[in-house]
Amino acid sequence: MTDQVQNIPTGLHLWLTGMRPRTLTIAASPVIVGSALAFFETGTINWLISVIALLCAFAIQAGTNFYNDAADGEKGHDTPTRIGPARLTAQGWATTTDVKRAALACFALAGLGGIYLVSIGGWPILIIGILSITSGYAYSAGPLPLSHTPLSEVFVIIFFGLIAVVGTCYLQTGLWLQTAALSGIAIGLFGAAVLMVNNNRDRIEDKLAGRKTLAILVGAKISRLIYGVLIIAPFAIHFISQTSPSGAGNWLPLLPLPFGLYLIWQFTTAKTGPEYNMLLIQTAKLQFAFSVLLALGFVALKLETLS
Repeated sequence: MTDQVQNIPTGLHLWLTGMRPRTLTIAASPVIVGSALAFFETGTINWLISVIALLCAFAIQAGTNFYNDAADGEKGHDTPTRIGPARLTAQGWATTTDVKRAALACFALAGLGGIYLVSIGGWPILIIGILSITSGYAYSAGPLPLSHTPLSEVFVIIFFGLIAVVGTCYLQTGLWLQTAALSGIAIGLFGAAVLMVNNNRDRIEDKLAGRKTLAILVGAKISRLIYGVLIIAPFAIHFISQTSPSGAGNWLPLLPLPFGLYLIWQFTTAKTGPEYNMLLIQTAKLQFAFSVLLALGFVALKLETLS
């Protein structure tokens, strides 16, 4: 009993735990790629815009996670015996009221940073910001939360992939680029793969709670197929969309492909909660590795043209 008390997070550690820090790279990845693509197009990066966009992305994801924690704990969907990582309200580490306040604080912080971004990008960025924060809230709130439907993977692809990359690039260049859209979709597909692991792990508990996630609707076997597609598709999108196949930078994002194939095999063999939890983290790492290498590829290609 003493050991359990000692392991309970407190203070700042408690709220960092609630943010689910091991998957916050999902928010960082599209901003990194969007900024690198802006450098590829213009030869410069506005670091202030990149940093504020990154902080807003972190805040929206953290707010989404906090509200999901509070809403599921309030409805009794998460319990102390869940096989996934511990949640603040389910474990009794924080009240639903306090966790909801943390969520609202994160959304408010995103809105505050968004004021500066809107001053740069105008009404398109205002619309993106409003939709992003509203969707983060609606992921777990309202009469039909997105997290209870088969649309949660689509939500991740759109808001933590497509919109985030396109929006970041637009802020820096003033351009709506097809390359940004394709890169955003690729990044978002990896994010959806992370969620597919989460939902496949929890499909039995979620079904008992009345949810209808994609993993529940299609079952374990089709979930494995979908996960495989979500992992392979980003590499295929990048390979097909290369504008300069001879450029060395174009091949950098393909380096993690063997790791992706390994994760697909891992998904087919995972059975226990800890196995799924590790796979979830590894999938997030794959996304981040692909994103960083894609960003480095854009930078390398630009430097080649300047030399």
